[in-house]
Amino acid sequence: METKDAKERQAVTGRVSRRVKDGMFRALFREDREGLMQLYNALNGTDYTDPADLEIVTIENAVYIVMKNDLAFLIADVLNMYEHQSTVNGNLPVRFLLYLAEEYQRLIEGLEKSIYGRRQIRLPAPRCVVFYNGEEEMPDKWELRLSDAFAGEREEADAELRVQVYNINYGHNRELMEKCPVLEAYAKFTAVCRAYAAQGMERREAYSRATEYCIEHDILREFLRRNRAEVVGMLLTEFDAEKYETTIREEGREEGRQEGRQEGVRIEKEDTAVRMLKLGRLSMEEIAAATELPLGKIQELKEGRIG
Repeated sequence: METKDAKERQAVTGRVSRRVKDGMFRALFREDREGLMQLYNALNGTDYTDPADLEIVTIENAVYIVMKNDLAFLIADVLNMYEHQSTVNGNLPVRFLLYLAEEYQRLIEGLEKSIYGRRQIRLPAPRCVVFYNGEEEMPDKWELRLSDAFAGEREEADAELRVQVYNINYGHNRELMEKCPVLEAYAKFTAVCRAYAAQGMERREAYSRATEYCIEHDILREFLRRNRAEVVGMLLTEFDAEKYETTIREEGREEGRQEGRQEGVRIEKEDTAVRMLKLGRLSMEEIAAATELPLGKIQELKEGRIG
C-alpha cells in the first residue's frame, strides 16, 4: 500500500514531476540564471553580468536516487560542472571523470569532428565543484583527487582530476555567501528545514512549515512562492535518497561485520583442528566431527601445517 508521502510525490506530473527528481539546488539555479552567474562569479572572482553568456549543457538523465549531474554549463571556454551533495563521498572524482567524458563526447559530436583526425580538437577546460550541505561536520573547503583512488604507491600518475568541495551549510564560507546571496538564502532555507524537522514532526509538515517561514521572512521568497508545492516534493525525494544511501552503507557495514565474525569462527575451528592433530589422540574423522569442518579440510590442515 502506498504511503501518503508517496502518493503526494506521484501526484506531481509532467514538468513538475521532472523537477521534483531534479532536487531543489538544481531547480533553484536552473531557474535563476542570474543566481547561477552570481555563483560562478563568486567562485572565480569574475564579474560577468549577462546570464545569456551561460550555455547550459547538463545531460538530462535524472534517475531517482542516482543523478547524472546537477548543473553543467559553458562560459569563457570553461566547462563548469557543479554537483550538490548531502553526504561525504570519496568517489566524486571518478563520477566527474565519467561525466566529463560524456560531455566531451557530446561536444565533439556537435562539432561534427572526429577524434581520429590529425587536427587537434579544442575542448573547454573542466572545473569540477561540489557544494556540500550534509550534517557531518566538515571544513569550509577541501579537495578530492582522482589519484587518491589509484591502487599502489605512485609518485606521479598520467591522469589526474581535481574536485573542489565547498561546505555551504549556514555559517560556513562567509565570503562566498556574501558574494552570492542566492547561495546564502539556500543555506538559510536548509537550516530552517532542519530546525523544524528536529522538533519531531513529520517531514512533510516540517518542510511545509519551513517553506512558509522562509516566504514570510524573505528567504528565497519568490522561488518558494512559485514552487511551493514542488519544493516539499523535492525535499521529500532528497530525504528518501539520503535515507536510502545511509541504509545501503549500514547494510554494507553489517555485512562486513558478519563476514568478519564468520571468518573468525572459521580460523578458530581450523586452529582447534591443528591442535588436535598435533596431539595425535583422535582420528581425522573424529576431529572433523568435533570441529564441524569437512574431512577434506582436516586432511589439508594435516598436510599443510603438521607436515
